[in-house]
Amino acid sequence: MLRVLDLPVPQAGPGEVRIRVHAAAVSPTDVLLRTGGHAVRMPDRRPPFVPGMDAAGLIDQVGPGVDDRLAVGQRVIAMVLFTSEHGGAYAEQVVVPAESVVPAPDGVDFPAASTLLMNALTARLALDAIAASRGGTVAVTGAAGAVGGYAVELAKADGLTVIADAAARDTELVRGFGADHVVERGADVADRIRALAPGGVAGLVDGSWQAAEVVPAIADGGTLAELRGWSGPAERGIQVRPVMAPDGMTDTDALDRLRRQAEDGTLTMRVAEVLQAEEAAKAHRMLEAGGLRGRLVLDFS
Repeated sequence: MLRVLDLPVPQAGPGEVRIRVHAAAVSPTDVLLRTGGHAVRMPDRRPPFVPGMDAAGLIDQVGPGVDDRLAVGQRVIAMVLFTSEHGGAYAEQVVVPAESVVPAPDGVDFPAASTLLMNALTARLALDAIAASRGGTVAVTGAAGAVGGYAVELAKADGLTVIADAAARDTELVRGFGADHVVERGADVADRIRALAPGGVAGLVDGSWQAAEVVPAIADGGTLAELRGWSGPAERGIQVRPVMAPDGMTDTDALDRLRRQAEDGTLTMRVAEVLQAEEAAKAHRMLEAGGLRGRLVLDFS
């Protein structure tokens, strides 16, 4: 269950900054933490557990050893590791490694800015795992979702042809992300992708978590980027590459590149609804009910 707690104010240590959080995005990872799905990753931690991996706000303390890239009062976004001793982003103040913090995109408010890093980084890591050559063809399932939408936009920026799936009501949305072809989502999506790419696609970003069901869409020797930890097996020389956002959360250059792509319009940030921080439980219920387009955001301002 989620409840509001008063905890000691965290202090920034060496190489860390403290952020006065104005907005924290709500993601399926947060629900998984609440329901015990991350217990295996934090065997030595004791409650309370604070969810949240995406924060936007103002730096209010800089620890020793942080370079002048970051300063008190600066508008920033950060990836937050909820398994750390400081906990996650659902907090008025959060301490994070400086490497996981970059300036907030210019002209973007805190709620929208808070939806960028975890999902866009996941999409970036997935495409890097596929490593398709410019001009190649990739597929994205769950393309109307947060990770899927970013994957389509980043793949197009990489010079790739994109086949994406969508429900009928989301077809124009996904086309708007830049997808070259949109097929109907569902159990037979692999067949529909193959109809457009008879030899199979070079790689597939599985934003709908269909795992083995989408392997037939991939060419021999291609790559499946999996977002929920499935690692195969797959036949025909296909590599299954599980992708986890925390693997890249201290890659400051990668995070800042995503920030710049948000500024130049390559990436589209989508907010479904902003709720007050104390409505976190309601936000989780809304997320679990499904059907959202864009991220729910908690307002801590």
